Amino acid sequence: IQYASRIQNAILPSDDYVKKLLPDSFIFFKPKDIVSGDFYWFAETDNQIIVSAVDCTGHGVPGAFMSIVGNNMLNNAVNVHNAKSANEILDSLDKGVTGVLGQSKFASKIAVRDGMDLALCTINKESQTIEYAGAYNPLFRIRNNELEVVKADKHAIGNFIEDKLIPFTRHQINYETGDTFYIFSDGYVDQFGGPKDRKFMSKRFKELLLSIQNETMEEQRNILETTLHNWKGHFPQVDDVLVIGFRL
Repeated sequence: IQYASRIQNAILPSDDYVKKLLPDSFIFFKPKDIVSGDFYWFAETDNQIIVSAVDCTGHGVPGAFMSIVGNNMLNNAVNVHNAKSANEILDSLDKGVTGVLGQSKFASKIAVRDGMDLALCTINKESQTIEYAGAYNPLFRIRNNELEVVKADKHAIGNFIEDKLIPFTRHQINYETGDTFYIFSDGYVDQFGGPKDRKFMSKRFKELLLSIQNETMEEQRNILETTLHNWKGHFPQVDDVLVIGFRL
């Protein structure tokens, strides 16, 4: 398992690569177990930066296997199938995962009924636009201390329905200098703890992000980590945690 963790970490983009693409950014990544079902993925094409936060079914070893499939299929979508827009990348990923895992109504009983939730952004700095597409996981944008939620589609990658793949929605956003964006898995908001032994929840997460807007991105990451640790208290971590923030 320890060696598997080294392999999984080697697949993740390096800190130097992330900072080269998005200098004003952070990644808060805290697996529940030694290996993780959450992973982050970055790529660069001729005129855009692509970033995704992915939450695979399960955690630990099963989730880690799914993360390898997802990582490969994302690379395949961009580098082989030449998908460019955010929704095209998710559509290609969906088709690839469905094919690899044998998810079809005609498949055998051993077909895998698992998949992944994710948020994916393509960033074009020349036109100052972001394209976003999501499977259950939204995009948050904060501008002038106001938080806007860009909603995801309510179907997962690999979520076979009547042998028909449902296309994902493309959202295009014009951003201004200083806008801050966040994509994440559900591990942070689902963590139990606090004075009443409840989940952190999305409302509290939004309030936390708004409260730290004057901090550097690195300090934001530190505050997120400390807050989660204090909230968790005596509770074990319930899921993998992944939050990506970037300011443009």
